[in-house]
Amino acid sequence: MKFYSVLNAATCRVLQNSFKPYWHAVQNERVFEHHSFSTFLSLNCQRKDVSKYEQVDCKKYASLVRSVVSTNVSPQTPETLLGEDSCLYGPVIRSKPASADTESESPQNLAPFLNFERQNTKYEPGPVLKLPLQLKSQGDHSKASLPSVTRILQLTKSLEQAFYLERWKRRMITELGQDGFKEYSKNILNRGKLFHSALEETLLSTKIPKTDDEEIAGYLQSVQGILADIRGIRVLESVVSHQPLQYMGLVDCVAEYRGKLCVIDWKTSEKPKPYFRNTFDNPLQVAAYAGALNHDDNYNFQVERGLIVVAYKDGSPAHAHFMDRELFLACWKKWLLRLEKYKEKIHASL
Repeated sequence: MKFYSVLNAATCRVLQNSFKPYWHAVQNERVFEHHSFSTFLSLNCQRKDVSKYEQVDCKKYASLVRSVVSTNVSPQTPETLLGEDSCLYGPVIRSKPASADTESESPQNLAPFLNFERQNTKYEPGPVLKLPLQLKSQGDHSKASLPSVTRILQLTKSLEQAFYLERWKRRMITELGQDGFKEYSKNILNRGKLFHSALEETLLSTKIPKTDDEEIAGYLQSVQGILADIRGIRVLESVVSHQPLQYMGLVDCVAEYRGKLCVIDWKTSEKPKPYFRNTFDNPLQVAAYAGALNHDDNYNFQVERGLIVVAYKDGSPAHAHFMDRELFLACWKKWLLRLEKYKEKIHASL
């Protein structure tokens, strides 16, 4: 028994010494695998810990997430937009619109609109007055040098009006060319003259003249509803002048519109002008004509109302913009301001 025990112990020592290198290699490999697995787990844990999504403050951005995800809530509101603009650009500095400043202005010389010397003068019916420009200038050379209402308004346009007018002009020149735009402007002027001549014939004869021009026929058809309300024609295509204020103009028509004596101005337009604001400087033009007529010795009556008629070449019903006394006086004050600006500009250029 002792022999076998000694033999077994010796055999174990031999086997242990023989497999010792391999045994250490196996142990090292197991240790390496253990460390690799631990490192893998630790790296994964670290990556999960540094996730940027989990670091976001959910409560802080809850409203943002809700506004983006929800279909019922708009992500931006006027209040939030104003807040962003305030942060980016600073507080809003509000200024008065140009129109408000203009309305607050008053002319230095508030010339009267009505002629007080003619207030008690009774109107005596007579033939329709038609004083051409040439006849006026021959009778008084000083009147020939007076600026026209149209010229005064053109030279005193606001910067905004001048900007849009110049932009429209450049766009038309781009489309038609320089020569084409000149021809286009010339055709508009000629059509306006033909339309006024046809209107004059219509008002005097109460019959629509026949014409081969489709556009003129369309304009006449457009104003048929207005012509039905016009009676008592006193003036057609006649020159008026205001000697104290030194200006003159050509009145289209003075007649009764629905029982009210008015200075009537006929306009043509390619675009609809259903609102009074669409007429731009036309109300000032009509007020200037009425003020000149009231102070012109060639006329024995006064006018306190106006009518702007916008006709369309396609024959659609014209738009009529009536000006009562109050509106007329407001436009008269604005006209006096433009007249003063014109004189200042002319004086500065001398």
